[in-house]
Amino acid sequence: MPFKIAACIIGGYLCGSISTGYLVGRLHHFDIRNYGSGNAGATNATRTIGKKAGFLVLLCDLLKVMIPSLLVHFVFFAGEDYATLLCEITGLAGVLGHNYPVWLKFKGGKGISSTGGAMLATDWRYALFIPVFILIVAVTKYVSLGSMFVIFLYPVLLAVVRYGDPYYIPMIAVACLFTASGVFTHRKNIVRLLNGTERKFGQKVEVPAEAVIVTEKETQA
Repeated sequence: MPFKIAACIIGGYLCGSISTGYLVGRLHHFDIRNYGSGNAGATNATRTIGKKAGFLVLLCDLLKVMIPSLLVHFVFFAGEDYATLLCEITGLAGVLGHNYPVWLKFKGGKGISSTGGAMLATDWRYALFIPVFILIVAVTKYVSLGSMFVIFLYPVLLAVVRYGDPYYIPMIAVACLFTASGVFTHRKNIVRLLNGTERKFGQKVEVPAEAVIVTEKETQA
């Protein structure tokens, strides 16, 4: 079991550390982490590059964690009573890889899209909360508020639907780590929400033309 956990952590982290936001930003000749919120995630990609880029980053960030977690759940350890727990651990490692990618000096995103992928792989019923997230963002225009709300629901969901599982307590503990990670990466957003200075969804962040020129020179150097 310890070896399997270690393998899931390493594999999940490596998959999660593929920074889609950073790569898409580089395709547009700048480092997305230098503008907007400074994060290499879907929300900042939308602000700095556009909605199409933001959707692409969101989808890839979700799938890069969801796919390895599903493989652990339904292929590598299918039928084992600890399969769901290993799936969850793989997903958490993927989120940490997204947030702290070693090849980008541990400066990544905030992990909400990746967290969603991990949670969906663990239990498809988490998809029922997607309309809740969309509704909150549509009404308030705050992605961070919708994100925070749904990640708090995750341990609650598992506590209800997974009651009686052999590894119930460890699963709830890992679910709480997802929530703790989300709170930590959104700590500045929480402060801005309380102060009324949080950026709203759809607010465009202009990337200076000179930044593109500088980045192109760095690429050619």
